[in-house]
Formats: sequence, structure tokens, C-alpha cells
Amino acid sequence: VSHQRTDWISIHSHICHLLIPVLGPQPCFHSEKDRKRGKEQLLRRQESLIAVALSTAQGFVWAGKPLEAIPAALQALRFSSRVFGSGSAQLVPIYLLLAEASTGAGRLRQAAKYLSQAQWIVLQTPDCSAALQSKLHRGLGLFSVAEGNLDQALYHLANDVYLATAEFGLNSVEVSGGYFHMANIFFHQNKMEAANSLCTEV
Repeated sequence: VSHQRTDWISIHSHICHLLIPVLGPQPCFHSEKDRKRGKEQLLRRQESLIAVALSTAQGFVWAGKPLEAIPAALQALRFSSRVFGSGSAQLVPIYLLLAEASTGAGRLRQAAKYLSQAQWIVLQTPDCSAALQSKLHRGLGLFSVAEGNLDQALYHLANDVYLATAEFGLNSVEVSGGYFHMANIFFHQNKMEAANSLCTEV
């Protein structure tokens, strides 16, 4: 009952009206033109459902409610897999969000599985953007912090900064997140000069 209540609060109250036309029986079309229009309409509904689920999950993570974020992110993953395929790079941000929520909820083993899945997709995508690789390294870095492996975290966050710089430029806002998390690590290691230098960059 508590699981159903969490699921309802997290996502189903937001997407219930979208599920029926997507999961229900599809109308029978008599012409190729109508069939094409019907497919396009179904795709738009699925993409709308994914967007709602993803933004809801992200909102819960930002609000510090990782447990509530997980059901919403799982719905986004379910429909994204259906629309884009299970090996699509479109799934990487969802896996990273699931890993972040699982880490926040103290489920490190589950978070590691989501990160492995995201990493596998990136490795299997030759033309994967530097921006997506940057997000992956940030996720791996934050997971390493949660595990207490600060050297590994710094390695991943340095890669995050490098890849974000390559994609967006040296003085872009997108780079500042990696610097910020590295500064926190140096602060906890009592390396104040490095921490202050990175905070200045942020």
C-alpha cells in the first residue's frame, strides 16, 4: 500500500490522463495517410508523457525527495525505451537521474547498476556528444563521492570539466558544476587553496 501511495504521489497522479490514450487499444485506420497520422499522434503523446515524467522526477530530486523521484524516472525510462530503443543515448540522462535519486536514497548498489547501464550506452555510441559524456562523468563523480572514493571522484569530475569545456567553451555555465563539486572535495580534504581557486572559477 505504501509503495502504491508513493507511486501515485510521485507520478501517476500527473500522467494518468496521458496513459489511457498511449496504453489503451489504438484505433483501426483504413488509409495509409490516417495510419501515419495515428503513429505520429501516438509518438507525440509518448514524448509528452516522457517529458512530464522526467521533469517530475527532476523536481523531486531538486526538492531533496529522492524516493519520490524514482517511480517517475522509471516511467520516463519505460516509455523512452519503447520510443527510442533500449540502447539509445536518449536513455542516458534518465539512467543518470535514476542513479542520482538512488544514491540520495542510500541505494548505492542500484545506483551503480544505473550508472553502468548509462556508461555502456555511451561506450556503444561512437558519435556520443561531449555534453552527454560530461554528464556521465559528473554522475560517476558524485557516485564516487557517495562511496567515499574522493580520488576517483576527482578523476571523473576533471573529465566532466574537460568535456563540458570542449562542448560549451571555457567560460560556460555548464562547466561550473564540475568545478563546484571538485571544490567541495578539496574543501573536505582541507586543501583550501585549491578549493578557493575552484570557487573563484565557479
